[in-house]
Amino acid sequence: MIKKGIILAGGKGTRMSPLTKAVNKQLLPIYDKPLIFYPLSILMLAKIRDILIIVNKGQLNQYKKILPNGNNLGIKISYIEQKEPRGLPDAFVIGEKFIGKENVAMILGDNFFYGQNLSRLLLSNTKLNKGARVVLHKVLKPELFGIAKINSKNKIIKIKEKPKKFFSDLAITGLYFFDNNVVNYAKKLKPSKRGEVEIVDLLNLYKSKNKLSADLIGRGGAWLDTGSMDDFYKTSNFVSAIENRQGLKIACLEEIAFNNKWINKEKIKSSIKFYGNCDYSKYLAKLI
Repeated sequence: MIKKGIILAGGKGTRMSPLTKAVNKQLLPIYDKPLIFYPLSILMLAKIRDILIIVNKGQLNQYKKILPNGNNLGIKISYIEQKEPRGLPDAFVIGEKFIGKENVAMILGDNFFYGQNLSRLLLSNTKLNKGARVVLHKVLKPELFGIAKINSKNKIIKIKEKPKKFFSDLAITGLYFFDNNVVNYAKKLKPSKRGEVEIVDLLNLYKSKNKLSADLIGRGGAWLDTGSMDDFYKTSNFVSAIENRQGLKIACLEEIAFNNKWINKEKIKSSIKFYGNCDYSKYLAKLI
């Protein structure tokens, strides 16, 4: 059972400079909320309440202004500053003390997920006891992504980063579920030619032991990567279209916490006071 989650919100965000010279990318807006709200909402939908956010050195205070400690959401948020980006698996080395003897989920801070059956998928994967599991999404251009091939039992039989020759159209998203072995496996990894440890190498360690499986986001679900300004705008437009058509908010953290019975109406009132006179607060007011 997975009860702990990591959000990797480091990285330099160079493709979005000069904006990211002043503000961490995950604090930039996706429509009406900071980007960090979206991956955090995914962990909360998975009923994960103990969360570590890994941020760039010198940017901790920026995060604590909007997400101090999770008390207002009925969860626990802790932070670690990363001195420099060293690759995705480094999150498990940095977070070793946080992870302890538990299994852990990790989501990348710039990934966006949406779908009617998303909660079912998340809750199913938190039941993982042994091995590792990745979440896959069908893509039109597999040559742009890390790609996996699966067998009839959803076991991963091949992984390749940005393959030049087609073998699958299932992209590896930025959502992972690992058993406790991930810490020791991550420590064994050696940096690649670009000077970072690679998530593909970590996954291949699990695959070599026949302990790597996959779950798929089905048709109608969405996975978007906000790696560039164009991706930011596309994701913002997607959120805007859904919210303004349905009148429901995506990644409303207080709503998720309230539905999970982690907070009461008084906590929502406190959040309304904190956010001030804005549309987000007006939406929260409708919940009570």
